[in-house]
Amino acid sequence: MDNDFSNELVESLPGIFYVLDSSGRFLQWNKQLETVLHCSSEEIARSHPLDFFEGDDRILIEKNIRKVFEIGDTVTEAVLVAKNGARIPYHFTGHRIERNGQHVLVGLGMDISERHHIQRETAGMLRRNQILMKTSIDGIHILDIDGNVVEANDSFCNLLGYTQEEVIHLNVADWDRRWSREELRQRTRNFIQERAQATFETLHCRKDGTLIDVEVSASGIEIDGQPYFFASSRDITKRKRIEQKNTVLMRRQQALMNSALEGIHIMDDRGNVVEANDTYCLMLGYTQEEMARLHVSDWDVLCSSREELMDRFNKLIREGSALFESRQRRKDGTVIEVEVSTSGIEIDGKYYLYASSRDISGRKQAEQQIHQLAYYDVLTNLPNRRLLMDRLHQALAVSARNGQHGAVLFLDLDHFKTLNDSKGHDIGDLLLIEVAKRLSSCVRDGDTVARLGGDEFVVVLETLSLSAGDAARQVEMIAEKIRAALNLLYQLEEYTLRSTPSIGIVLFHGHQEAPDDLLKHADMAMYQAKTSGRNVIHFYDSAMQAAVEARAGMADELHLAIEKQQFCLYYQVQVDGERRPLGAEILLRWNHPERGLVMPAQFIPVAEEIGLIVPIGFWVLRTACAQLKAWQHDASTRDLTLAVNVSAKQFRHTDFVAEVQRALVESGAKPSHLKLELTESTLLENIDDAIAKMRELKLLGVSFSLDDFGTGYSSLQYLKRLPLDQIKIDQSFVADIITNPNGAAIVLAIIAMGEALELDVIAEGVETEAQQYFLNKHGCYAFQGYLFSKPVPLEQFEGMFRAGKQSHVHSSALP
Repeated sequence: MDNDFSNELVESLPGIFYVLDSSGRFLQWNKQLETVLHCSSEEIARSHPLDFFEGDDRILIEKNIRKVFEIGDTVTEAVLVAKNGARIPYHFTGHRIERNGQHVLVGLGMDISERHHIQRETAGMLRRNQILMKTSIDGIHILDIDGNVVEANDSFCNLLGYTQEEVIHLNVADWDRRWSREELRQRTRNFIQERAQATFETLHCRKDGTLIDVEVSASGIEIDGQPYFFASSRDITKRKRIEQKNTVLMRRQQALMNSALEGIHIMDDRGNVVEANDTYCLMLGYTQEEMARLHVSDWDVLCSSREELMDRFNKLIREGSALFESRQRRKDGTVIEVEVSTSGIEIDGKYYLYASSRDISGRKQAEQQIHQLAYYDVLTNLPNRRLLMDRLHQALAVSARNGQHGAVLFLDLDHFKTLNDSKGHDIGDLLLIEVAKRLSSCVRDGDTVARLGGDEFVVVLETLSLSAGDAARQVEMIAEKIRAALNLLYQLEEYTLRSTPSIGIVLFHGHQEAPDDLLKHADMAMYQAKTSGRNVIHFYDSAMQAAVEARAGMADELHLAIEKQQFCLYYQVQVDGERRPLGAEILLRWNHPERGLVMPAQFIPVAEEIGLIVPIGFWVLRTACAQLKAWQHDASTRDLTLAVNVSAKQFRHTDFVAEVQRALVESGAKPSHLKLELTESTLLENIDDAIAKMRELKLLGVSFSLDDFGTGYSSLQYLKRLPLDQIKIDQSFVADIITNPNGAAIVLAIIAMGEALELDVIAEGVETEAQQYFLNKHGCYAFQGYLFSKPVPLEQFEGMFRAGKQSHVHSSALP
């Protein structure tokens, strides 16, 4: 059989272990599987897992094998049928992993015969308890998982002095005085979940406030699939002192007999072993004879000296009872984690310590794994945001004590998304892992390197200079070291790549700034580094904060602008080669009550960030359609088209097509007079989705213009797929077509591309007669710009067409 897992590991597992391929063939198994199935290795190799199940279990196992390969994990229970006919209930867990490029199923089965036996006994006990509920003189009560009373007999009500109507509204914390409310809640939950059975003593508080000693016999049970806590309470106040010795002895014997899964041991007041059960002997690896000669110091490694150990030991005897975690040394020298429950007891005038130990090494290991997942990034093993904030709090405290400066560096990899999209996420992950290693190598012990997510990393530097200027120079040197390290070539599988960082830096001194603010400032500094050209180091500037606050204020005002209808539309005429009006492009303006007319460049980016661009965009669309309908009644305007700019977020909105259709239907405008202007970046984000939306709207008659053509990643490969009607030459190319041969060549290429693809071409930003003449001469017959008109309000725009006076547009006649 294939042996990708070590035999030593496989054979040490507590249950049956196996590895299956996608067809169900056994690839690997442990000896325990052969023993359980009574099969030889050759027989298992020739078998299929389903050969060892019958009836519904066979169907269930077949389904779960498929489920593992589909979703990755599964848990189930079924009866395993051995070759000799033995039928054994098992709990199976299956996990899908990748091995040698193929998915395989790794399974582990645990014998649950004992649990089934316990469940049958519990069901029988429940039936007996139902009879006892009515006839028992003990106070029987049933609690739910939160400790609330579900049912109680009359004896329990009399015990506490409540009526049946009153007791049904109580929680165990209302009468039990031994533990706190939270401790009681947790004990009840643990008791129920572990299906435990135990008898213990506690204090109950009656309705009148008096305290009584009670003996409680409790069991975790299941009723109709729901977990409950079944308990019987007996008042032992009068006989407690008289029967104390017998009670202690009985409890000791019951514990030794009934708690076989726990390591029970009793020591005298000097720490010598008096008695120990077999479980504890097995736990530590000693025989009964060897254990009887041991002292607590032979296995307890929690205390550094024998004196300290005996002080703690005597304290435990005096305190009565305790529950704690410790570490114990086995005979072979290995150390295990244990949970210890102790009680100090008195027998015939002598004091003893009764202890019950449970091996929790597996649980502690699981807790360590959970801690790793909670505080460390899975990919790079660096601290995550949660641990970073803890470290940053500590760094601020250290800085406040010693007066030294510290620094936060916020790093972002330039063009990481492009690398991810072009080379794949696997290569991107390899790059992030390598970046994490290089960052860690550039800082000192005690400094923190963390990954926030994606390609964002944070470095916290401590104990820099007392002087802010010197500290800044120290940080700059470290940042340059980091930048140089991250600039080196990366060999990632078959790819040789280069990646650069943008680094933002903020200094801190004591608790002058909160950790969240430091991260925010470092982040802003990093973005300023990006806007400065990338692969740049930039310190935080307080002016950046002022700009951010101004944008935040504008965000609040934008919400109000929508409510108060402060937005308005301006119209810039579009003309043909003979300057006859073809229509207009709609341009958004904000009529601010205090600042006056606000241009789009000032508020559109903020609207994009806060998610208002979509409702604003749909308002513009509905207003444009309403205007087209209004123009249809006037001969001078009924043939005009309106071009409406559509933002990327608005176009990608799931209801975009429906919103356009609704605007057209509700307004009654002709779809053929509506032109939607889209940018290249908008269309390239998801070209297939873009094409589908465009085709659906073109069926209605809506046309499309490609705005700012030539400024992005223009290529015939995607351009020829898009159902466009027009491309728009960006004004940056038009501006220097007369003086710059390169600019003129680009414009000619765009015009030629439009002709080849049978698309109309319109130029924006036309400001001189020479520019129009050049464009008209070389095949561009539609224009927009200040030569014809600047953007104007609706009334002013309509003034050009009143009474049919204007059939041509002249710059001298327009604003």
